[in-house]
Amino acid sequence: MAKTTPKPAAATPATVADAPERSIAEEIDALTDPSFMTSLARGLAVLRAFSDSRRALTIAQISQKTGIPRAAVRRCLHTLKQLGYAEAEMNNFSLRPKVLTLGYSYLSSTPLAVSSQPYLNNVSRALNESCSLAVLDDSEVLYIARSATSRVMSVALNAGSRLPAYCTSLGRVMLAHLEPDELDAYFARTKLRPMTERTVVSQKRLREILAGVRQQGYAINDEELELGLRSIAVPVRGASGKVLAALNVGAQAARVSTTQMETEFLPVLQRGAQELSILLP
Repeated sequence: MAKTTPKPAAATPATVADAPERSIAEEIDALTDPSFMTSLARGLAVLRAFSDSRRALTIAQISQKTGIPRAAVRRCLHTLKQLGYAEAEMNNFSLRPKVLTLGYSYLSSTPLAVSSQPYLNNVSRALNESCSLAVLDDSEVLYIARSATSRVMSVALNAGSRLPAYCTSLGRVMLAHLEPDELDAYFARTKLRPMTERTVVSQKRLREILAGVRQQGYAINDEELELGLRSIAVPVRGASGKVLAALNVGAQAARVSTTQMETEFLPVLQRGAQELSILLP
């Protein structure tokens, strides 16, 4: 009897969650546009390095977080310090209040950010829960307005706060309405990390969830971002019907069930989203 050679097992394609993540510096260096200002991009990356830090950072720490060489980080920090956006104590750098003017320029010129607060307050009062409005910015949701009744998360959320889009109800509502090529690009650049034991990090499963969100018109997050937190979000559309933002309500999972969110919270949110849509082009 002829001896057969076993076939090698087929290689398992790497998932997005397993793919190596490029540093900010590598993403900047990969751009070949001759009009692109690498120095400006590096300066902005250094600014963003402080976004998830509650303490001062050293040049070495910022270099490690961004992948930008220490010499370049040093020049960026020197420039920011000279312009009044940063300060230093010994070798520790931190941002100064002046940096808020950069974000305020956006918030003060955005109709939703300027005029949405009364609508969010109405939703919050009706449900006695915290209500937030956000837009999709690259791979994250950017909070542009919030009406808080109580703190339901371990971190404080305010206008300007950012969270991952894939594991938030706000993010899923907006991701669900992206064009197919836009969604493909999102998954290509996004590292899917488990925030809790319940976080979905399978791209295939997330695509199925997003298809369901698009069909039913709302998204529920059940302790995927933080254990004990449950939220529901609906899209906010402009005059053209395009989804430009998302509105959500978050509550403690021990107090509010998903069924209660669908039967009691959803109608109030949908009414609030419809009222907000008049503020959008």
